[in-house]
Amino acid sequence: MDRSNVAAARLKGLEEDLHMTGQQFNTLISVTYVGYVLMQVPSNLFLDQLRRPSAYLSFFIFVWGLLSIGTGVATSYHGALISRFLLGLSEAVFYPGVVFMLSRWYKRDELGLRMAYFSCGSTVSNIFGSLAASGVLAIMDGKFGYSAWRWLFFIEGGLTCIIALVSFYVIPDFPTTPVSWLTSEERMLAQRRITEDTCGTDHDLFKSIQRSGLAEAFTDWTVWWLAISMAILNASLSFGVYFPTLAATMGYGPTITLLLCAHPWILGLATSFVVMRHSDASGDRFWHVTGPLLMGIVGFVTAILTMNTAVRYLSLFFMAQSTVAYVVLLAWVSNSIHESSSKRAVAIAFATAAAGFGNIGASISMAGFVGSVLFQVVHDLHLRIRDNHSYVVGVSIAPYVAQRGSRQERVCTCPTPGV
Repeated sequence: MDRSNVAAARLKGLEEDLHMTGQQFNTLISVTYVGYVLMQVPSNLFLDQLRRPSAYLSFFIFVWGLLSIGTGVATSYHGALISRFLLGLSEAVFYPGVVFMLSRWYKRDELGLRMAYFSCGSTVSNIFGSLAASGVLAIMDGKFGYSAWRWLFFIEGGLTCIIALVSFYVIPDFPTTPVSWLTSEERMLAQRRITEDTCGTDHDLFKSIQRSGLAEAFTDWTVWWLAISMAILNASLSFGVYFPTLAATMGYGPTITLLLCAHPWILGLATSFVVMRHSDASGDRFWHVTGPLLMGIVGFVTAILTMNTAVRYLSLFFMAQSTVAYVVLLAWVSNSIHESSSKRAVAIAFATAAAGFGNIGASISMAGFVGSVLFQVVHDLHLRIRDNHSYVVGVSIAPYVAQRGSRQERVCTCPTPGV
């Protein structure tokens, strides 16, 4: 919500109050991902060495809450730009860090559904973020002399700070860290499950001394293939940042527009659980990435070919389905790295950082996309199809690239250790 609320704020005077012109709004979105990309790999390398990652993650949650409030305080474009860049730096700690921690607790055939549980937070933020934004923007304008869009950052940033204090006691540490809610036998069981699932390669002492996790990850073509696929996929999914803008083109006011944004994400959330459960059970990732992306293609083609308001709204439901592919692909990344935990930490961070590169470029190019691609008049159809190529190409190539990376997956041939 702290990252995406800028799109809702745009509907209520953000650009006018900060005197933004031209591509500056798109730059404001992109700069968040610049910080997000730069911090992920160093953060995960550091996280892997910590005894209490819960304290590390909770601290940065608190910091990004303060920075979100700072965006509401900004009085100029450049002030908001600095705030959003620092927000990206602080948020970069959380997502790849939690994904890595999940891989330390769950086996490969359990990880997909747990990824869906975790990633549903992003979808829930799209649902309740839109609902909360509609309420704040409708009733808080002018309170204590602040515009409604500023209150949006104040309230959501403040809630983030409160959640950070709670998360210090809620976020678990690694299975190797003694905790009150697990006995020593249960901790040993948790560690043994992962050791058996990865053929014991996490404990190859000679290998861990010989090469660092950073070197292992960056010299492995599997990691590069998967990172490239994440970048391509995320570039094609960047329409989500502009979802309120897309809905606004149907002609409703800010409150109704934000309420209409919630329903496509609710369906996407329900779909993600079904798809991830089946993906884990079947052991397949490729078709579970391709299927949701094909649904997204249907949504975009539908939006291009009609001016009917009801059908265009239906197209948003199809578009939201394509985000399910991101969760599947992220689980695929973690499943493909069987070696040391440090290598897996770097690989996950590098893949999500590559996804951030996709967001940076797409956020800039989407200015023309959202303005002229989806909901323009029929006579402009040729131009709109041409500008929509980034999505079609992205969803066509990403599953193939990821499959190339998966072909290099290590096959576990060692015997399962005795229990």
